[in-house]
Amino acid sequence: MAKWVMEIGTNCGDPAREAEYNEWYNNIHLPDVMETPGFVRATRYENTETAEGQAKFIALYEIETDDLEAFQKANSENMAKKIEAGRMFDALEIVSRGVYREIYSVTK
Repeated sequence: MAKWVMEIGTNCGDPAREAEYNEWYNNIHLPDVMETPGFVRATRYENTETAEGQAKFIALYEIETDDLEAFQKANSENMAKKIEAGRMFDALEIVSRGVYREIYSVTK
């Protein structure tokens, strides 16, 4: 099974609502995303030295699939349903996004 990582860099468009944003991301959005078959893990990080134009937060989603195209279609359909259900945060700003295929791994 091929392994992938999806990176999503985000900011909260309203700094006064950052705690609410993180609560939503951790407790609503991540579980919603993980409903798509193929996601195996999600981890969020905070950039402690943010420069203008950079994301303050990133989420890394580990994916296992041999059919990335079918996975991405299923994920898009899942997210469309969540948007339609009003489960997105109105101050979410996506700064970057990428999907990377694992080519090498080492553990200690």
